[in-house]
Amino acid sequence: MRIAIASDHAAIDLKRSLREYLIERGHEVADLGPDTADRVDYPDFGYKLASVVADGTAEYGVAICGSGIGISIAVNRNPACRCALVSEPLSAALAREHNNANVMALGARLTGEDMAKACLDAFLSTEFGGGRHSGRVEKLSNPTF
Repeated sequence: MRIAIASDHAAIDLKRSLREYLIERGHEVADLGPDTADRVDYPDFGYKLASVVADGTAEYGVAICGSGIGISIAVNRNPACRCALVSEPLSAALAREHNNANVMALGARLTGEDMAKACLDAFLSTEFGGGRHSGRVEKLSNPTF
């Protein structure tokens, strides 16, 4: 799979670890930054990640910041992205199965490395369930408010 990964300065170590984990498992990984622990703004990297998922350059994305909240909000500004903040494998699997999430967000200050890897495995191995969920997912990208 083609997977893009991005973070802010608070999540640089977890991003590097997950990037290597994905590469070891045979995935093609685009690391969108940052490259150092110098302070950056998470929206910039969330928007960058969203754009490569939205245009199909990457099939999936992994967005990481200190809590996972800010970067997930940034990614979700792009109507082609469905970013789910997950904290354990069940939420990661349900994000794919029920919501057809194409980006997974993590909080580096809240989720340990082993748990993050388990979330990633669950997210990438779960297919969208379709059926009753399809219409709801369609509404996520085409709101009627």
